[in-house]
Amino acid sequence: METTKPTKYRWTICVLIFFATTINYLDRQVLSLTWKDFIAPEFHWTNNDYGNVAAIFAIVYAISMLLSGRIIDKLGTKKGYLWAIAIWSIGAVLHAFCGMITSGVLTGQWLVTFQQSKEIIAGIEDITRVVNISVTVFIFARIVLALGEGGNFPAAMKACVEYFPKKDRAFATSIFNSGTTIGALVAPLVIPVIAAKYGWEMSFVIIGALGFIWMGFWQFMYKKPEENPRVNEAELSYIKQDVDHGEVASAEKPASSKVSILECLKFKQTWALIFGKFFTDGVWWFLLFWFPAYLSSVYDIKSSDFEGQIAIFVLYAITMLSIIGGWLPTYFVEKKGMDVYAGRMRAMLIFAFFPLLILFAQPLGEYSYWFPVILIGISAAAHQSWSANIFSAVGDMFPKKAIATVTGISGLAGGIGSFLINKISGVLFDYAEQTNMKVFGFEGIESGYFIIFSVCSVAYLLAWTIMRILVPKMKLIHL
Repeated sequence: METTKPTKYRWTICVLIFFATTINYLDRQVLSLTWKDFIAPEFHWTNNDYGNVAAIFAIVYAISMLLSGRIIDKLGTKKGYLWAIAIWSIGAVLHAFCGMITSGVLTGQWLVTFQQSKEIIAGIEDITRVVNISVTVFIFARIVLALGEGGNFPAAMKACVEYFPKKDRAFATSIFNSGTTIGALVAPLVIPVIAAKYGWEMSFVIIGALGFIWMGFWQFMYKKPEENPRVNEAELSYIKQDVDHGEVASAEKPASSKVSILECLKFKQTWALIFGKFFTDGVWWFLLFWFPAYLSSVYDIKSSDFEGQIAIFVLYAITMLSIIGGWLPTYFVEKKGMDVYAGRMRAMLIFAFFPLLILFAQPLGEYSYWFPVILIGISAAAHQSWSANIFSAVGDMFPKKAIATVTGISGLAGGIGSFLINKISGVLFDYAEQTNMKVFGFEGIESGYFIIFSVCSVAYLLAWTIMRILVPKMKLIHL
């Protein structure tokens, strides 16, 4: 084998993870881009109904991340990822049949088409039953989706740790994590068009099918680097440089040795990651799930309108700036001589200041909706940069055998935060709209959005402060 010039197959793996993450976010975006303009009129949903669906998804997703971390550590990266994407793809497609199931429960007519189910539901006078049953069915589909999607990041981080040395992990993570942005970027250009032309059901079917295609590539292209014939000795040596330097020798213990969740919770490092995710994940999920509804409710711009598609596209195009998030810690380490953790925390502090811009989204939105689009886009880019580094921090401090478990624990914390903000937002928006609530000059639902935007703006600085207090300096964990 060629040993003088290393192969670069690790980047092929990074690309595969990128596409999985893109599909992951496309699947979860279908509902947020169709509920307000297509699903809510059919099933008579309120903001609170959607908030309940989104909140249940968030909490199940969080629990799934915790369990998936353990399962993936046990099954291994290849099998674990295959199971995860298979389950979430089934869940994604299942959404398409929620209307048919709702009409079947209400009338006993099961053998109907998508269009016939719409006609049946439109003729039912008991709106309360339509709402309750449809929300319940969508929640079930959302639970299946969440159970699978929770495995994406634990599996992705485990693959990243297997194929990249520490100094490259943040950059590699920022690349595959940009799949979240690409998914959110492509979604408004594709999903509303499919929903408008073929029905909202087909948007779930078509997007959900992408996961099954990805599984074929993963099955034939992924192997551990030491077992992969496409990885030569020079590249393997580069990948294993941390172990060669004796930095994480304990990570090379047999994979069968188990690391319990309780054992991980004994370390301050775990709790730093927990708080870092709890306070910030909800911000991203709120923007992801509610921004299309925000445009529709406040500016009367629908996701199916060309104006709405462009606005959402621009927001997530700005988010692509997050690629800098993986590079900045490397700059501090290589150019400023800082250690990995210090460089990462310095970068995360910088990212934590940008969400303060969200405070100005509503006030400036009085002049043009483009102000919130741009300011929220910059803040979303900061979140993705923050997210790439907090994921990488797991690999900085914990051995390989604990990566997926710790990622799952912190993911659970992030999911709980997401559950709270989605549930609170749904209740708050309906209350603000019904009572014409006034806050700092804003009235109705606009006042509700201003309150949530204010909470989002300070979340990162609070999270960074707690992380810094718990772990002022990096300390390697030996398990």
